[in-house]
Amino acid sequence: MAEQKNNPELTIRQVPLTEGNTPVSMIPESTISEPIKLESIKPGPVNKGTQPTNQSRDEGEGITPKIVLATLNAKYFHTSFGLRYLYANLKELQDICEIKEFIIQTRDMDIVEQILAAKPSIVGFGVYIWNIVETTAVVNLLRVIAPGVKIILGGPEVSYETDQQAIVQCADYVLTGPADLSFYQLCKDIINDTPPDKKIVHSKPVELSELELPYQYYTDEDLTHRLLYVEASRGCPFKCEFCLSSLDKTSVPFALELFLEQMEILYQRGARNFKFIDRTFNLNIKTTMQIMQFFLDKMTDDLYLHFEVVPDHLPRKLKELLAQFPEGSLQFEIGIQTFNTEVQKNISRKQNNAKSKENLIWLKDNTHAHIHADLIFGLPGETLDTFKDSFNQLYHCRPHEIQMGILKRLRGSPIIRHTEAFDLRFNPLPPFNILSTDRVSFTTMQRINRFARYWDMIGNSGRFKYVLPHILSDKPFDDFMAITEWIFNKTGQIHKISLKKLFELISQAVEALYPEKHQLVIEKIEVDYDAAKLKSLFSSLNLYSVPQVETVSKNKALKRQQQHMS
Repeated sequence: MAEQKNNPELTIRQVPLTEGNTPVSMIPESTISEPIKLESIKPGPVNKGTQPTNQSRDEGEGITPKIVLATLNAKYFHTSFGLRYLYANLKELQDICEIKEFIIQTRDMDIVEQILAAKPSIVGFGVYIWNIVETTAVVNLLRVIAPGVKIILGGPEVSYETDQQAIVQCADYVLTGPADLSFYQLCKDIINDTPPDKKIVHSKPVELSELELPYQYYTDEDLTHRLLYVEASRGCPFKCEFCLSSLDKTSVPFALELFLEQMEILYQRGARNFKFIDRTFNLNIKTTMQIMQFFLDKMTDDLYLHFEVVPDHLPRKLKELLAQFPEGSLQFEIGIQTFNTEVQKNISRKQNNAKSKENLIWLKDNTHAHIHADLIFGLPGETLDTFKDSFNQLYHCRPHEIQMGILKRLRGSPIIRHTEAFDLRFNPLPPFNILSTDRVSFTTMQRINRFARYWDMIGNSGRFKYVLPHILSDKPFDDFMAITEWIFNKTGQIHKISLKKLFELISQAVEALYPEKHQLVIEKIEVDYDAAKLKSLFSSLNLYSVPQVETVSKNKALKRQQQHMS
């Protein structure tokens, strides 16, 4: 058995969002008013976990440098895999480094306060499409409050079109590309007072054999409460132009024996929730089989594995192995994106559509895996009708979820080459979603956005699994679009609809649109409602579409004033 390792001396701060979020510590005024001067840093032997001291600079004494690695996760449940890679490869600088993770809902002022509480001389930020807006605010504040702190940016969102970004103007350095090793070198150069003479530093390609793996830096709390990201390989051999992985030359595996040793250590420490971020997990079937067998041999009721797989590459021996996994242990994320061959050609996507559909149906019928299939609307050459056809085909393959994504222009992705030919118009602000094309108007794009939102609430939630098949016919897209537009016209909302209200709206929509189905739908809705275990009784629901009767009421805007006068 592999030796169990843990690093109790690593400090990782995860700041969850709470009501009235209060900073964990206060910063002395002196920390804010007197920025750290790197010229006064004297590198030398540093004890493990040493904190910067409050020595008087008037005495000419140096201070211990401190590095903070920070990022803003989308949710507390997520962990930052990238920061742990950076920390794992900091060598002797680990002694003066601390990881601080936040979530994007936390106030930027509170984030800055908690970063500065560590008295850092260098702060490195992981920047992604989901946190670029919030991180920009944090970096701007940090630059104003503590101008002496050196700010380093890295991550996919700042690795391309770097000079054009507002966040870069406030940073001291930007590391583009894989920064696993280059971050260490840059920090060392800054501390030794030999920094590079340019702001943008391009990281060299990384040999996987040179990397220290980060898995021992998952804390016990991570293992218990959060999703663990792991990777058996990096890169992707496919060239789908909407994806940054299309820039990779190929997929490169980590040494399998070493990888499985790390998985063994995590498992023995209690890890049961593994999300593989490999772009094509089932590319090398021999390796896939060994990893799957490794976990199958350790199967417990709470073991959960998430893989991204290509749908047209499931040979018989892999299918036989997958069929052995129990319910609740596997989730497959399967990228279909489109079944239209012309659109596939436009985006350089190679996919055997017939085999993909065959395998999707086989997985649903012969395994207990949860199937999450992806479509993308707004691809160059796609029309509403071609997308509708793709949705209908995919729906009839019966995946548990159909994730309807809207095309986003990831910085650096080759999709931009189609901008003129297909009149692609993207939102200039994150997440850079497509607004219209030469074949899809802005109005149609808005309709699909609403469709996608309601589908996520109704089709993907699992809350309506009994009633939905009785609402949708052999043309599910048209049926659900009618439901979407009826609900939106009724409420004007695509967010903040309570579950109870959603049950009512679905029933009312069916009565208005498909009255012949309504009585059967009510019976099935009751089954779904009972499964939801809401507090109110089913008999209390308003399941019928009743014309709205206008009533005369007092102006609500005057209600508060009238209360004072009564």
